[in-house]
Amino acid sequence: MHATKKIIFTSITLIAILLGKVSYAQTVEVNKDSFKCLTDMSAVRGFFVDNLNGDLQSTLAAAQSTNGAVYPVGSVVQLVPTEVMVKREKGYNAVTKDWEFFELDVSDKGSEIKVRGAFEVVNKFGGNCFGCHIKAKPQWDMICEQDHGCDPITLPNGMVLSQAMIKGVQKADPRCVTVAQQQVHNAIEQVAAN
Repeated sequence: MHATKKIIFTSITLIAILLGKVSYAQTVEVNKDSFKCLTDMSAVRGFFVDNLNGDLQSTLAAAQSTNGAVYPVGSVVQLVPTEVMVKREKGYNAVTKDWEFFELDVSDKGSEIKVRGAFEVVNKFGGNCFGCHIKAKPQWDMICEQDHGCDPITLPNGMVLSQAMIKGVQKADPRCVTVAQQQVHNAIEQVAAN
């Protein structure tokens, strides 16, 4: 009887450990500190990616695919500083293919989450994030690019954002420290140290 109890206990312990690892590997925690300067992320064809679970290689593989791919849990996709998509755990929302959308307020102090969710996020240009991304062809996992089936980004006045305009918005990310700003910071630190 003692050996049977030991086997049962060992089996239950192993199951608990395996379930804990599966559960941990499949989740992602998102807060204001999850978002950073665009240039600290990996650039892919005009947008930026990262992975909150540390699986950047799989996120890059999905982003660089020429045939489309499903992004791994924890993937972060950003075109402009104030809009973000995060691939959540399987079962988060089947309609959004488990993507959560974010509108951020960004400053030189970092990011603040203004709105987050599946359907309620509207960007600074007046467009509903889900409403645009749902138009992406299925193989692209709701990622919009020029040939993925999504509408172009259009301002409320009808002006379509060009690639040059988007690059200008990207370069103006206030969370990014320029070389000149870093040199000033380093000089101040040197003076303070003396």
